[in-house]
Amino acid sequence: MEAPGAAQADEPGLSRNKERRSVGTHWREHMETLLSLQKHLPPFAFDLIRLTNGLILLLVLFVPFEHLFALRRSQKVLRKGFGTDLGYYFLSSMLPNRVLAVPLAALALGLQRMGSESLQLWVGDFPVWLRFAAAMVVAEIGFYWGHRWMHQSDLLWRFHSIHHSATEMDWLVNTRAHPVDLVFTRLCGYIPMYALGLAHSVGGGVDWIPLVVALTGSIWGYFIHSNTRVRLGWLEHAIATPMFHHWHHNHEEAMDAADDGAAHRHGNYAPTMPWVDRLFGTLHSGAGQWPKAYGIDEPTESGLAGQLLQPFLPDRKSAVVRDPE
Repeated sequence: MEAPGAAQADEPGLSRNKERRSVGTHWREHMETLLSLQKHLPPFAFDLIRLTNGLILLLVLFVPFEHLFALRRSQKVLRKGFGTDLGYYFLSSMLPNRVLAVPLAALALGLQRMGSESLQLWVGDFPVWLRFAAAMVVAEIGFYWGHRWMHQSDLLWRFHSIHHSATEMDWLVNTRAHPVDLVFTRLCGYIPMYALGLAHSVGGGVDWIPLVVALTGSIWGYFIHSNTRVRLGWLEHAIATPMFHHWHHNHEEAMDAADDGAAHRHGNYAPTMPWVDRLFGTLHSGAGQWPKAYGIDEPTESGLAGQLLQPFLPDRKSAVVRDPE
């Protein structure tokens, strides 16, 4: 015979199980709705819905995260340039992928035919985890050099300076990048991946490795730009943190002349692995301190349209001291 109150004791557990089933059902219904929309909506409209969902998720994650671990507590969520960076969020998520889709497919096929068949067979025998790890490292080095060249070249700096124009740092600054900047840097990472056989074209399918490499870099980019004081201890030798990348955005004029602020911003190029900067002699630790200010001295248009056009305009003088070659 069931003890009195046993049913009541089970009620919290039953309630939790119902809640879990409810969440699972809601998630499945949400995914089914998205799949249905994908079938019936134009690709552009579906991308807008997908990216809006992603933006809501990022807001839910990073706004409270920055509030709890704020580096600069006086900084507002809707800081200067927030609306412009929202525009970059949608533009940067759609345009570069479309621009790169056909060239990357052609590049993959070309590199596979031109490359060493024995090397590709050898790499093809790697376990999935090893191929992914190798792709992350190879892409990281490619992204590092693409980013560094952006600082060394007068022409490329015209586009990359848009990203450095931010005077306040938060997670959304990650999206502030001219499409030419994004396309060039991504190609620098993808080309060696395909050349070494770590990524390859798949007839009628998708090679998930370059996709996961890109997704990992994008997610980590939001973190290292965030207005947070999070430190990772000894892991910072291997993994980039906000302090590591904030020094890359340091405003030179905010530093004392003896402190060599230029060397600070023109270092820490790696997106996720600081040891790559150490390998090439461009690592700056900051000695446990944070930059006093961010941005550049060059005048930058305030709106999205103006910033997209600005690199193409003549007589644009550069006041920045770039990394020497």
